[in-house]
Amino acid sequence: MNSCLYQCHVMHHRLTPKVHHFRHRLFMFALDLDEVDEVASRISLFSRNRANLYSFRDRDHMTLPGLVDATTKENLVAWLAGEGVQLPAGARITLVTLPRVLGYVFNPVSFYFCAAAGTPLCAVAEVGNTFGEMKPYLLRQASTDDVFRLSAPKHFYVSPFSPLDLTFEFALRVPDAKLNVHIDERAADAPVLFSALTGTRVPLTTANLAWFAIKYPLLTLKVIGLIHLHAALLWLKGLPWHRKAANPSLQRDLLGAARSVPGTIP
Repeated sequence: MNSCLYQCHVMHHRLTPKVHHFRHRLFMFALDLDEVDEVASRISLFSRNRANLYSFRDRDHMTLPGLVDATTKENLVAWLAGEGVQLPAGARITLVTLPRVLGYVFNPVSFYFCAAAGTPLCAVAEVGNTFGEMKPYLLRQASTDDVFRLSAPKHFYVSPFSPLDLTFEFALRVPDAKLNVHIDERAADAPVLFSALTGTRVPLTTANLAWFAIKYPLLTLKVIGLIHLHAALLWLKGLPWHRKAANPSLQRDLLGAARSVPGTIP
């Protein structure tokens, strides 16, 4: 089985207009999308599209118009085809993501890694916000050191404390024994924020999930709670506030329907 878990450290370091730094620990699933049903049948604490301590629901990820009942893999393959990327027969897709925990999920970002016969083909960073919107960013080719890189206009409302005209800089290493991904933000002339997600591979077993339920209790609630905590700290530091409705022209190529909840990812 290719699917596994990663015990991770998350780091954010904001440089401007005020310095703000934090680290926290979590764990993530790395699911081979051809194995999700097999994983659900073998791991008693994990289910697909139904309730459990940990669960994976296809609707929590990329869903295209007309494919609302399709699997995550089917949606991703269709989206890639629309971007001019045709995956060969037998291609494998690994999704690194947070699961639902007792029915609740929030994913600031998930990562798809596509490969065929062991050769990396492309990667997709699926960035989410607290309005229920997602934006996928396609990284088309890995370097010789198996790192996918992309510099792209942000054009997505992720945080009220970051303008939408910044640039995302992605560096996603193909996961193996280690997970190592970076998403930085830059203005035209200087870096604004550095972020990193690093982790160590752990077998996906019922025993490990039971232990992680104790070690990382209510994980996804912790994630959304920390988002709001750090948003409050940034507000107290006096960072400028950017309203979502102020720049609709800079919010492009989004998936998912907006909901009336505050977007507060720091």
